[in-house]
Amino acid sequence: MTSEEKIRSAFENKDWQEIKVTDSWQIFKIMAEFVDGFEKLAKIGPCVTIYGSARTAETNRYYQLAEQCGKLLTDRGYGVITGGGPGIMEAGNKGAYNNGGKSVGLNIELPFEQFHNKYIDHNKLLEFDYFFVRKVMFMKYSQGFVVLPGGFGTMDELFEALTLIQTGKIARFPIVLLGKDYWSGLIDWIKGTMLQKEHNIHEEDLNLFRLVDTAEEAAEHIFRFYDKYVLKPNF
Repeated sequence: MTSEEKIRSAFENKDWQEIKVTDSWQIFKIMAEFVDGFEKLAKIGPCVTIYGSARTAETNRYYQLAEQCGKLLTDRGYGVITGGGPGIMEAGNKGAYNNGGKSVGLNIELPFEQFHNKYIDHNKLLEFDYFFVRKVMFMKYSQGFVVLPGGFGTMDELFEALTLIQTGKIARFPIVLLGKDYWSGLIDWIKGTMLQKEHNIHEEDLNLFRLVDTAEEAAEHIFRFYDKYVLKPNF
């Protein structure tokens, strides 16, 4: 079936009863993903999530930075969580796995580029159909985020975390943007347009994240945070 045929099929008319039945059964599938995720991730202990693009090549410096982050975090006893796929995610898992630390992958089933990498502990790989369930797992069980260059998915995960912390829906935890060349333009826009021109955020909201340029700075920011605060799930 071509992509055009799939779109047309998705919009075929369904009667109201058929829609209700499909929705009802879908609830059980969603519940099963939540239960499986909660049961497995509650056992892994303190972890930091490394976010970034699935498309980043192994030769890219951001891949190498993500790998260094994974190693540095596991040196201090933290596990590493990623989205489970290739690119930056693979690098984060690789740094943790090769250093003997906990390496967790929350993989999502996608039609093209997503497949789980080989550096995830065999008992710490979870597969998800639903993005929103997967994001709840990241938010609940991560004690910090290190965000490297990525695309729409990375931006989605970053701004969801910032929004939940800003609005008090989850506990405060460190969010580190790694890569000044990549993130500086976005931060300039946030300051110049979102804050100063349109007044859509408060100035203190800029303190919800930290911009750094090395893996050592990223890891150290997280370590300093938990020198003062207790490690626990975020909600």
